[in-house]
Amino acid sequence: MKIVVLKFGGTSVGTIEKIKNVAKIISNYKKRRYEVIVVSSAMSGVTNELINKSNKISKNFSETEYDVIVSSGEQVACSLIAGRLIDKGFKSRSWLSWQIPIITKGPHKNSRISQINKSKIIKYLKEGGIPIIAGFQGVNNESRITTIGRGGSDASAIMIAKFFKAERCIIYTDVEGVFTTDPNKLKKANKIKVISYEEMLEMASLGAKVMQPVSIQDARLNRIDIEVKSSFIKKPGTLITKRSNIINNKIVTGISSTQNDSKVSLIGVKDKPGVAASIFKPLSKNLINVDMVVQNISANGKETDLTFTIKTEDLNKTKKIIELNRNIRFRKLLLKKDVSKISIIGVGMITTPGVTFRMFQTLANKKINIQVISTSEIKISVLIDKKDTKKALIALHKEFKLDNKE
Repeated sequence: MKIVVLKFGGTSVGTIEKIKNVAKIISNYKKRRYEVIVVSSAMSGVTNELINKSNKISKNFSETEYDVIVSSGEQVACSLIAGRLIDKGFKSRSWLSWQIPIITKGPHKNSRISQINKSKIIKYLKEGGIPIIAGFQGVNNESRITTIGRGGSDASAIMIAKFFKAERCIIYTDVEGVFTTDPNKLKKANKIKVISYEEMLEMASLGAKVMQPVSIQDARLNRIDIEVKSSFIKKPGTLITKRSNIINNKIVTGISSTQNDSKVSLIGVKDKPGVAASIFKPLSKNLINVDMVVQNISANGKETDLTFTIKTEDLNKTKKIIELNRNIRFRKLLLKKDVSKISIIGVGMITTPGVTFRMFQTLANKKINIQVISTSEIKISVLIDKKDTKKALIALHKEFKLDNKE
């Protein structure tokens, strides 16, 4: 059985006209002799509207009922897609998670798919049907509806592709694919034809909005190739696959940048075992995500300066938490808004010397000061003033030959 999983995001099913277009795409795969399994998100804006309604009912809205209400958006979209396919003469129906069932584990609002009962869907496919499955939702062992968190519909599609051993998993969205950098920030950004799970995971973690990191991780762990493409333009998309499948002569695959970071520096912290944990534990408890961290020990070994970055919306809360923290002592607290993290990403960096020098020299030539540096095997990130972001993107994009079309 030649199965393809097609997932449509909220923008792809955002209006009735767009749903009619989605039905055309699905029917084209069916005509090409694929057994098609469709996974749909809610229509764009619907989930946020449902969340707002729950907030108006209660500031502490029940998590179990939250999952019930926010998962209802997918039900509507699936019914509309199936209805359109039926109108065009195809056998189709919508499927909710409990009807299959799709079994999940973990807490409400952030569950993970652990098992999918395939029998009903396989039978339906053999009968010539096109199942339209609600993404983002599952059912737990207490028969309660659960949701899978941000990027949940992508995660649903990836796990369905795994359990049904699909030949292809295609994520349809409102962009053509993954670009070398944000095309809204840089006109010379180019579409990447093929990218590794690891590179895509770094880009998603650093702000690329095409897919959520958790969905990329699911694909990587289960070795599911994903194609990301537009539901509005008939062009090839970007294939996300394992590193060994890629023949690539580029050292750097992509560049990402952030817009709303702030820098926090604690000067003259009394250096002793556990001091870093004492600083970061209360931040973690307050759900403040700490990103780049740099620590410098003084020459006498008695003090340290600690710098880290957070999202700007957490800056005031972070300041209060640090000032009220009686477990740490420091001489000065410095806060700086309007900084941006620029990252170059590429598996080619592993085997290529001199990449760090080229990045730093390129920024120096443009008189851009580097405030913080963070590296991993396939990523180099630097913190700079926000006003220099575009200048840095243009320079680095050119330096690593990303301006050139593949």
